[in-house]
Amino acid sequence: MSESTANLSRKIKSAGDLQSVVRTMKALAASSIGQYEKSVLALSDYYRTVELGLSACFRENRPAVSTAGGKSRECANTVGAIVFGSDQGLVGQFNDVVAEYAIKTLAALPGTAQVWAVGGRVHARLADEGLPMSGLFPAPNSVKAITPLVGQIQVQSEAHRTKGGYGCVYVFHNRPKSGSLYEPVSQRLLPLDALWQEGLAKIRWPTPLPPEVMSDGGVTLRVLIREYLFISLFRACAESLASENASRLAAMERADKNIDELLESLHGTFHRLRQSSIDEELFDVISGYESLEKEKAYRQEATQRGSRYK
Repeated sequence: MSESTANLSRKIKSAGDLQSVVRTMKALAASSIGQYEKSVLALSDYYRTVELGLSACFRENRPAVSTAGGKSRECANTVGAIVFGSDQGLVGQFNDVVAEYAIKTLAALPGTAQVWAVGGRVHARLADEGLPMSGLFPAPNSVKAITPLVGQIQVQSEAHRTKGGYGCVYVFHNRPKSGSLYEPVSQRLLPLDALWQEGLAKIRWPTPLPPEVMSDGGVTLRVLIREYLFISLFRACAESLASENASRLAAMERADKNIDELLESLHGTFHRLRQSSIDEELFDVISGYESLEKEKAYRQEATQRGSRYK
């Protein structure tokens, strides 16, 4: 009985230590979500400004380009894909959801895919499915680390693209929803085709006066396109990180609840065993007392018999 209570005490202590870790991770996830959500909101106005600039360029019917320095062309036989996931675990189905969505979407596209993964977990998941992996980028751990990551992605993907590696580039990531929910989404980043250009050209201008592009419109257009591509990747990464931390927060909340239930069960079992042990000890004391009383009475009776025969 004493060994059982000792084992339960160790289990209770281990569960309490684990709960402290879980609650710390939950607090970190909750605080991290805010910075990524704020970064996404901060991009909204700038993204709108870039869209209006592109709209002004396309209104003048200037020739469009597909990248900052290349010519527009249709998708080649190979499709480039950038999939945002996580490096760390304890995020529930976060990586599985975006990986399955990317696999399903790429399977429906013509040609073969070349995939860049952001995060070791999603990289392993995609590689297990047999997708050809072109590279792996570490997932950023702060808003400040997103900009260097986006720069690396742009340099490597554009270098591969200019060599004729592929004509289309898709981006896959999880987008946060209300509460701790998220959903996988995708965006065709390149090429910037005529349909995309026509859609921007039809954006309603916010002022009565029509826009006018100053200086060299071609240079302005290329700069705006580079900004558009940068913002698209930055927003995808920030939304993915917000979703990752939301998923981790939900996982930690479930773990915290499960540990509470486990501790309640362990404490109940411990108290029952302890009470049972106390009851047994009391029973032994009472039994010993009764035995001593019987022995004392027997000796007194024997003494009285002996005194009668004298």
